[in-house]
Amino acid sequence: MTLGNPAEGVLSVIELAREGRFDEVRDLFLDQLQTMVSSESLRAAWDVEIGRLGAVTAIGGPITEPGPQGTVVVRVPVACEHGAMTVIGALTAEGRLAGLQLAPPAAAELTAPWKPAVDVDAGRFDEEDVVVGYGPLAVPGTLSLPKASAPGPGLVLLAGSGPNDRDGTIGRNKPLKDIAWGLAGRGIAVLRFDQVTFAHPGEARADQGFTVVDEYVHHAVAAVALLASHPSVDHQRIFLAGHSLGGTVAPRVAAAAPTVAGLILLAGGAEPLHWTAVRQVRYLASLNPETAAASESVIETMTEQARRVDSPELSPATPPCDLPFGIPARYWLDLRAYQPAEAAAALERPMLILQGGRDYQVTVEGDLATWQRALAGRRDVTVRVYPADNHFFFPGEGASVPGESEPAQHVDPVVISDMADWMTTVMRAG
Repeated sequence: MTLGNPAEGVLSVIELAREGRFDEVRDLFLDQLQTMVSSESLRAAWDVEIGRLGAVTAIGGPITEPGPQGTVVVRVPVACEHGAMTVIGALTAEGRLAGLQLAPPAAAELTAPWKPAVDVDAGRFDEEDVVVGYGPLAVPGTLSLPKASAPGPGLVLLAGSGPNDRDGTIGRNKPLKDIAWGLAGRGIAVLRFDQVTFAHPGEARADQGFTVVDEYVHHAVAAVALLASHPSVDHQRIFLAGHSLGGTVAPRVAAAAPTVAGLILLAGGAEPLHWTAVRQVRYLASLNPETAAASESVIETMTEQARRVDSPELSPATPPCDLPFGIPARYWLDLRAYQPAEAAAALERPMLILQGGRDYQVTVEGDLATWQRALAGRRDVTVRVYPADNHFFFPGEGASVPGESEPAQHVDPVVISDMADWMTTVMRAG
């Protein structure tokens, strides 16, 4: 089953929810997302909001805007007896659901144009378009270049998991652009680029042999070479920074790019990705006891899929539908053989490890502790924890939840300042 016109499609989803037809709502999701969605969890999430806000009294006009990877995002304001909410749906060109969210009333507004943080001086740097990589899978990127009289340091920036654009766009925010502009204003050239899964989604999905090397390493190594060849960048002072899964694979990239002067891991995951996904779903289920029971079937399915990744029987012939996120087996075979903390320990490069204290996707207790054990005793490793920051280094309060990334905000300026100061310190030591 598919939806037609995006606006009418999300209105249809709302009507299905009002009628309790959650099996049909689930069937509208992309196949690879259905393993993470159950009709019970959809029903529970809807019932919690209706129980809190009262019955639906009116449905406003849909607001549509372009979304990532060619999707259309539709925002529908919904009035209830005791309040209001916004239903946000992301639809593919084929009419399938790529996302569904029950958000606060303010989320019904169109996404305003991104604005830089108030402390950024955009007059201190220029930006130019570049192409990263070679052949049909080359991707577009942006180089933020300080206005300087002599070659200066440079940084290649890697996004997290999933098909991310060069800015790491999430909701109304662009955390990677925040970092790039903040550092460029401090005299550091920054190269960021669209992930191949964003720029070439069809080719990536069709390649059953696609691995994290294809997802990250090839383009990251090419980006380092591109930056090193630029006349305004000192090729001996090129750093690599990765966020989330980008931080996980950064040691692997650095091993393939020996000219990298140092690494910055921004909420880099050190624990296995397939088990991290299970932990994240458990955490989200725990936030609301009323929906926790409904999430158990999803957790059980994801747990079984994670066990298959660890199984000695995993082979290239294992059907993708039996594995996390519907990703083919070769990806998991490659990733499970990679130990990021051990790879980092084998590198003789200085490292800065940054972690948000409120991050539930990459945690202080799990991932950061794993990095610290592997790198214990290394005087060239610096660790910083920002207690108020979440996974994207947005400051906040209380338990971190997915919806907190929707309002317009910026990366903690202390994080950007610490990155710039650390690179300067490393260069002086060198």
